[in-house]
Amino acid sequence: MSGTRKRLSPQDMLFLYGETPSSMMHVAALMPFTPPPDAPPNYLRQMFEDTRDLEVVTPWNRKLAHPRMLYRPDQAWVVDDKFDIDYHVRRSALASPGDERELGILVSRLHSHPIDFTRPPWELHFIEGLEGGRFAIYMKIHHSLVDGYTGTKILQRSMTTDPSLRGQPLFFNVSPPSRPRSSEPGPSRNPLTSLLGAAVGSTRSLLNVGMALYNTQIRGDDEYGQIATSLQAPHSILNGHISRNRRFATQVYPLERLKTIGIKHGATVNDVALAIIGGGLRAFLSELGQLPEKPLIAFLPVNIRPKDDVGGGNAVGTILVSMGTDIADPVERLQSITTATKVTKAQLQNMSQTEALAYSAALMAPSALQVTSAMTGITPPVPFTFNLCVSNVPGPKETLYLNGSRLEATYPVSIPMHGMALNVTLHSYADMLNFGFIGCRDALPHLQRLAVYTGETLDELEKLA
Repeated sequence: MSGTRKRLSPQDMLFLYGETPSSMMHVAALMPFTPPPDAPPNYLRQMFEDTRDLEVVTPWNRKLAHPRMLYRPDQAWVVDDKFDIDYHVRRSALASPGDERELGILVSRLHSHPIDFTRPPWELHFIEGLEGGRFAIYMKIHHSLVDGYTGTKILQRSMTTDPSLRGQPLFFNVSPPSRPRSSEPGPSRNPLTSLLGAAVGSTRSLLNVGMALYNTQIRGDDEYGQIATSLQAPHSILNGHISRNRRFATQVYPLERLKTIGIKHGATVNDVALAIIGGGLRAFLSELGQLPEKPLIAFLPVNIRPKDDVGGGNAVGTILVSMGTDIADPVERLQSITTATKVTKAQLQNMSQTEALAYSAALMAPSALQVTSAMTGITPPVPFTFNLCVSNVPGPKETLYLNGSRLEATYPVSIPMHGMALNVTLHSYADMLNFGFIGCRDALPHLQRLAVYTGETLDELEKLA
């Protein structure tokens, strides 16, 4: 077994350290499908039965070496020699014909259950009974095994743009492509030269990270005044203690709508998305009588993985951005967010992966205060680090098919945790942008209203633009 062991990276271990009965560190995707016109009555049952004949490949056959002692420093992935496909691939059904609301309720329930660490930490649910003979797949994975970027790439490789193709394997039968390695031998170096080079490199990295933190936390002049610091987020209902119960809501918009607004205002699609989420939060919290005077702060995960590297694990940096919830005018909110993201992302652009991880860790270190506050109920006299998470995972640009069934959308389902009761994840697919809102059911009532309010904000932004 020693030859198959793979140590978890420090960032992967963080997701194990964060695992509690209420703050569960698994992510998921909800994917509704339209079957092909010639689908037989047993089409979905046959697809489910066919999974028993598929070989499960790495990383989907890995489990933790010490599943009942998650926090061991020598934690590692090992191959599960007793892998049971029937445990991981399951069938669920709605009372036919099931609508989107009932589907959301089922996903909320499935996402409220913890992962079984004595087995490879993932599940796949075939959900039948949707209106019009449609079905859905809910895929749930612990974040320590793969991040969203990796999962998306593997998902793409398990589907096709050809609607006539049949007999396709599911994602757990598809190996992630490995990073291309240069065939050129490296230059021979003197050991002393190598040692000096490493020392110089470490010093340079330390200076780069130190300067970035100085720009972020200390400077307030010129464009640096737009950067959110690590102690700027107001106390809000988003930052309390959470239960294990989840509430899930979705929204989807044509990418062209956001692109058109972005072009008019010199903003990216992600900037526009942040602006409409900020507007939705402003309306949602105002309705609850819980809107803070100061703007909510979101932390944005940023992919820092080398190009073409989708071999599993996590490689994610972090930036902090104001959501502009204190700004009533949608255009002014968008302009404020656009300015802030440009300056903030520039901090990471010239960093190596190691530097970006070190910078992100230092930036987020004070967030331990809000987690402690949420768990103890003691409110500190200083601001928090962030209020919510908003992430954007780029997806396939073409329509995909699985055994002739058209993938309609890809809704991300992410992680709420103590001190952060709301997580919003975006995933682009074909010509649409899919929003997945996941929150603590007990802390945030009527989460679907937040999704609706983002649509109203987008309409208003279009009119003003």
